[in-house]
This record gives sequence, structure tokens and C-alpha cells, in this order.
Amino acid sequence: MNSEQKNLIYDWNKGGIVDMKGVVQIEFDDETLRDGLQSPSVTDPTIDQKIRILHLMEDLGIQSANIGLPGAGPRAYNDTLELAKEIARSKMKIFPNCAARTVIADIDPVIDISQKAGIPIEVASFVGSSPIRQYVEGWTVDKVLELTENAVSYVVAHGLPSMYVTEDTTRAHPDDIEKLYTAAIQCGAKRVVIADTVGHTTRTGATNIVRFVKDVIEDTGEDVKIDWHGHNDRGFALAATIAAIRAGVDRVHGCALGIGERCGNASMDLLLVNLKMWGIINNDLCKLKEYCRLVSEACHVPIPYNYPVIGPDAFRTATGVHAAAVIKALKTNDTWLSDMVYSAVPASMVGRKQKIDIGPLSGESNVAYWLHDHGYDFNGGMVKKIFDYAKHSNRLLTDDEIEAFIETEIPEDERKHYESELVTA
Repeated sequence: MNSEQKNLIYDWNKGGIVDMKGVVQIEFDDETLRDGLQSPSVTDPTIDQKIRILHLMEDLGIQSANIGLPGAGPRAYNDTLELAKEIARSKMKIFPNCAARTVIADIDPVIDISQKAGIPIEVASFVGSSPIRQYVEGWTVDKVLELTENAVSYVVAHGLPSMYVTEDTTRAHPDDIEKLYTAAIQCGAKRVVIADTVGHTTRTGATNIVRFVKDVIEDTGEDVKIDWHGHNDRGFALAATIAAIRAGVDRVHGCALGIGERCGNASMDLLLVNLKMWGIINNDLCKLKEYCRLVSEACHVPIPYNYPVIGPDAFRTATGVHAAAVIKALKTNDTWLSDMVYSAVPASMVGRKQKIDIGPLSGESNVAYWLHDHGYDFNGGMVKKIFDYAKHSNRLLTDDEIEAFIETEIPEDERKHYESELVTA
């Protein structure tokens, strides 16, 4: 955006309590192929589809990916092994991690896969930390500490990086969090994960707990990274993740299209878009639509028509006033202007473009644009006929319906006699 463009939009998002100015950099861990597949409604993709998704993660500049929970069974183990081998074979930059309970039976498969693939794999050993979880499981804090120390020490002793995950961190008592993280760090964990496992936290909660954990780590004197893992049960996943970034986490987790257990995880695609718009990252997002489309297809999860940025309607309008403004912007040959006059996100940033359709709320400019965009020579009479046809509809007209109407209702000589000029309407 140049200086002239900046003057066309006043940004109330800058300054104040939600300013992202202090954020220098952030990394991403893609959970689509692990936590995303724990959604009760998804289909587990084929290994070929998983490999294609993994490569798209790398194309989008995502630094790490959870490639599975191999202790869950033979299929999970085999797919995780193949993904690890693909990373090694293709010399991919993306760094793999695997989930494991804080038990040796879950950690051993990760060690085995790491050795067979010939690459290090970060072990994300997880254990419940909240009072409610301890009560249901019949655990004491001492028991959770024992599980923590045994698991982290075992991972480190086998030469793999340890990522220690406290499930339900955002409902855990501060004293327990301090004890667990301190113990894990003393045993060699180089990364801790604050998990909003049931989507409980708000932006305020995320800020509070991240600041608390930063103080705990500082007291240990060790160089330990902090991850944020958020769920969407209250609809706060994206907002809470952004708050965690502002509070100082090093890496955030997310899934394509926000898929995942119950109401899903934070949406990786929307995190990427928003952080690029803040100028915090400079990732090439042209393949974002392909990434989401493939996950949708492979997992049998339809993309809602109004899903931000990626949904079919994200950059689509049929309203006369809106379309007229977009068309006027398009006439300037300024892509940025046409992208932003009626959109918060530039369509071109994610490999898309503005789309103008025809419906009962359209103006004649919609019709003229559609005809021009579809290669028709037309006159005012042709525009008027299609416009009147649309006004009697109770929904948008499909391209096929408009084509059929032109074929049956517009004489052939009217279709070709006049040169196609957008300015005629």
C-alpha cells in the first residue's frame, strides 16, 4: 500500500489496547493432520492427500506441522511414518511434531518413526492440568508431576526435542501450572504449550495466562518457547489466539478451515491472512484457497458459502450499489482499489478476484459487467432485457441461466452487433 492508498482508508485498528505493533515475528504449527482429524464429522484423508496437504503447508510458509498421533493405532502410525519420510525425501523445511500422551507407550512410536525417517521429530507430550480434569481422572497434582517428569525425561534421553502440553491450561490453577511447567523445563522441555482445550478463554484470559507463563519461564532462567493452542467452543478461538500473540507467545497452532474436535480449532487460514494484513508476516498466500479446498475435499468438510476469505461469497456481490463501486474501481486498472473499495481483505492477496453477479437487487451495471466479463458484445437493449429478467427472480441467476436466457431471448445479431464496452451501462 503506497502513501496515497493509505489516505483512502482510516484504520481504527491501530493504537490502543489491541495494537500489534510490538509483535516482531510469529511462527505457526499446523494441526490439521492431527487435531483437525479428531473432529467427529471428518473423514481421515488418504496418505496421498495428506502428503499434498503437507506440501501446501510448506508453500504457505508454515514452519511446523503435527503429523499425527502414532500411538493411536496402525493406520495412524503408518500415515505418520509416511509423512515423516516425505519430509526427509523432499528435503522439506517444515519441522514435524507428533502428539503423545505422557506415557512411554505413546512416545516410543514417535522415537521409532524418527529413527526410520532419519529426521528429528518434536514430541508433544500432553497431560490434563485443570482441577476438573484431575478430579474426573482421580489424579493428584503429584501424579501429574510424575507423569510429566517421566515423559519429558524419556523424550530428552532419546535425543528428541520435547514440547510439553498441559491440556485445559486455561482452566488450571496458577500454582499447578507453575509446578508442572517448572518440572517439565527442569527435565529438558524446550517448548511449553498453553492449551485452551475446551475453548474457554477470552482475549483477556489469553493475555493473562500468557503473561503468567512468561513469568514462570523467566524464573527458571531457561530459554523456553511458548505455544498457544486454541479451540472455538465459545467462538473466541481466532480472537484469543491473536491476543496470545500480542501477549508474547512464540508460536500458534491452527487448522485449515478451523476443523477439529467439537467446534474446532483456530482457523490457520484466517490467522495467516490477518497477520499478513498487520505486516507481521510476509508469506505468499496465493495457494491459500487450494490448501483449504484440498482439506475440504479430503476431509469431506464443506466450506460455508459465507466463510471469510475462502468461502464462495467472500469476494462476490450482486447488490447494485456495491457492484457499481467495484466496477468504477475496476475501470481505473488499480487492482488494490477494486480489491478494497468493498472488501476488508484484498482478493488478489489470496489468489482470488472480485466477482459480480446478477440478481433481484442488482443494477444495470451488474449486467453490463457480467456481459463484458463473459466476452459478450452487447447494447443497452440487451442489458435491459437481462436486467428485467433478474428483477423477477427471487435469487441470484447462475451463469448457466443467464447463458440460456441470452440464447433463447436475445437475437443473435443483438449479441454481436455492438462492441463490448463496460462504460455503456
